[in-house]
Amino acid sequence: MAKIVKQTETKGQAAENTAPVSDVRNALEKRRTVEGMVVSDKMQKTIVVRVDRQVRHGLYKKYVEKSRRYKAHDEKNEAHIGDRVTLVESRPLSREKRWVLQTILRRAGQVPEANV
Repeated sequence: MAKIVKQTETKGQAAENTAPVSDVRNALEKRRTVEGMVVSDKMQKTIVVRVDRQVRHGLYKKYVEKSRRYKAHDEKNEAHIGDRVTLVESRPLSREKRWVLQTILRRAGQVPEANV
């Protein structure tokens, strides 16, 4: 539904109407992001990422881990199997690719530091 805004003139100049900050959002803020593990990097400029999530079972009320695989665009072929990555939603790039690699959170060989 279109919002009709009435403009008034003040001292010969048209008053500017500005939209509230909450209405004007950057397109990147609206995009979904997911975090997962790279399970395949065999294609050129494409990685397959497994995203795990926990879902509560409807009858038994226990938490069950479900996973889904996403194909993502990796322009520079930087991500490898075992890397922890963040993906961001994008326009369709191919039949199955709708995600783009945003950042590599942790490389496969790296172990998180422990306080000893």
